[in-house]
Amino acid sequence: MSMLSLIEKIRTGALWDFPGGVHPPENKKQSTKIPLVEARLAKEFVLPIKQHIGKSGELLVHVGDKVLKGQPLTSFSSTFMLPIHAPTSGIISAIEPRTITHPSGLSELCIVIKADGEDRWYEHSPITDYTQASPEELIEIIRNSGIAGLGGAGFPTAKKIHSGLSRVEIFIVNAAECEPYITADDALMREHAREIIDGISIVEHILKPKLTIIGIEDNKPEAIKALQEAAVDKDIVIRVIPTKYPSGAAKQLIKLLTNLEVPAGKHSVDVGVLVQNVGSIHAIKRAVIDGEPLIRRVITLTGETFSQPCNVWVHLGTPIQSLLDEFGYQADRKLPRLIMGGPMMGFTLPHANVPITKTSNCILAPTRKEIALQQAEMACIRCGQCADACPVSLLPQQLLWHAKAQEYEKCEELNLKDCIECGACAYVCPSEIPLVHYYRQAKAEIHTRKRETEAAERAKQRFEEKKARMERDKAERENRFKKAAEDRRKEMQQSGGEDAIAAAIARVKAQKHRQETSDNTTKPAVAAAIARAKAKQAKASQTETQEPDNSEMIKLREERKQLARQRKAEKNTPAETAPTTDTGDEKKAAVAAAIARAKARKAEQQTVETQPEPTPEADPKKAAVAAAIARAKARKAAQKTENQQNNVEENK
Repeated sequence: MSMLSLIEKIRTGALWDFPGGVHPPENKKQSTKIPLVEARLAKEFVLPIKQHIGKSGELLVHVGDKVLKGQPLTSFSSTFMLPIHAPTSGIISAIEPRTITHPSGLSELCIVIKADGEDRWYEHSPITDYTQASPEELIEIIRNSGIAGLGGAGFPTAKKIHSGLSRVEIFIVNAAECEPYITADDALMREHAREIIDGISIVEHILKPKLTIIGIEDNKPEAIKALQEAAVDKDIVIRVIPTKYPSGAAKQLIKLLTNLEVPAGKHSVDVGVLVQNVGSIHAIKRAVIDGEPLIRRVITLTGETFSQPCNVWVHLGTPIQSLLDEFGYQADRKLPRLIMGGPMMGFTLPHANVPITKTSNCILAPTRKEIALQQAEMACIRCGQCADACPVSLLPQQLLWHAKAQEYEKCEELNLKDCIECGACAYVCPSEIPLVHYYRQAKAEIHTRKRETEAAERAKQRFEEKKARMERDKAERENRFKKAAEDRRKEMQQSGGEDAIAAAIARVKAQKHRQETSDNTTKPAVAAAIARAKAKQAKASQTETQEPDNSEMIKLREERKQLARQRKAEKNTPAETAPTTDTGDEKKAAVAAAIARAKARKAEQQTVETQPEPTPEADPKKAAVAAAIARAKARKAAQKTENQQNNVEENK
């Protein structure tokens, strides 16, 4: 069926139904007997900085600051952040953890304002004609006003509307209010229907849907009449639906009014539908047309412990104890209980010193007879009533088993995340099993594990990115050095020179090659010389020759000793008294000098003969060096002999 034909069918009055559901006692009439009343200002206001689904805002104030009514206390930097505003004028007395209105009963950071009683407004500027503003401007006003879903979910309204731009064809206003005891939306529609219609017109201006529907249960006749009168000249379909719990849940209401089903894991805008609570619509009107941020809301005070149950305008941050004192609360002595919300989806408060927040819609204070205390849990009898009552068509019995066994993967396989925690399964359970309690625990554990897994994955990704970055830097350095070397090489080639690095490498290689060649050539030559020397030595030892005649050398040595003694005597004796040598001594000296010269020539000749002849394969440079050494030795021997001869001649 196309969307246009579906819209035509809806306009003709067609209604559908959703599976499951229950019909608990309504108990709504006792709180609608009197009109809306205004609660007095408390002496102290406690404002949690996070009152919605998403992240908390950033603080704008400090302890000791003076603030005015409607002044922003926090700022936002993302679409899932919402600011909070001062509900009245006063002084920031503390910014500290306080117990919040939550099933956990834990503490969160809160801003505490001590009221000065003057209730002075902060500067605010309403829009005279919203039709002249763009959708983006109106969405920004809604976001700056801190509006969240007032039906209990607390999803940021501006984010939700922005996600529906150019995607929404059917706009649904949720006025069903199916939870027993709660009549806050009923009272709001009775007395502020005109403002609700104006708020619908603002959202229509932003989204431009093809059809707008107000879904309201048939147990609110006065509210239905007031809306019909306020929308008499508007193209709005007011559809009255049968009273059935939980028809006020978004997906169930969509099924009732359009027969469209939202797939698992998807949102309503994915099927072209957007749903807004009637309280949020009223807050949008006050923000855009009156310039007022969300600082108050309607609360139902009900239960037999109140002298007169009623609906009250309450400033956000008002301690519940202040409301109890003002509206005649008399606690049940044997079983005092305060429930935030209704009997189906509400939770028991730890004490009365918790504040009213954006998602608070009812304070139920029953007697022990009115709502009996939860009985002891008994074993499941597998009756299947929980599965019949589930409006999401889940399998509560199997989910319970896996949740108790901490088999969270199987819980996810059974679509636990689709559970809306309506409490219909627990309501019909004959064994008094608090099924929703187990489901909430399992959801929280799954969420915690998923966050830990994501954190570990992010850490792994950061490590891999760092490793890749280091490798990339290393490669860049190597490429940079290589490029610099190539640039130098090109520059040298262009300048006519050769590559210095390549030339140096070539020289080293050539020198190494020459050294290897020299070693290979020299070793055979040395070995040959050693062999020749050994052969000569062996030949000399084999030859039996007589010892050489050394008489001349002995005679020469005696003569040198005698000459040395004469020089010593001459030094000790004056020159004039020194004896003169005769002619015979001169002849002897001449003979000795001749013998010395002959000995020197013979020694030189022997040195030359003992020098090994160079082989053809020897290195010419090595042979030249050896010859030079031999000549130097010969010259040294000749010089020694000449010095001896000179000494002899001087002594003549």
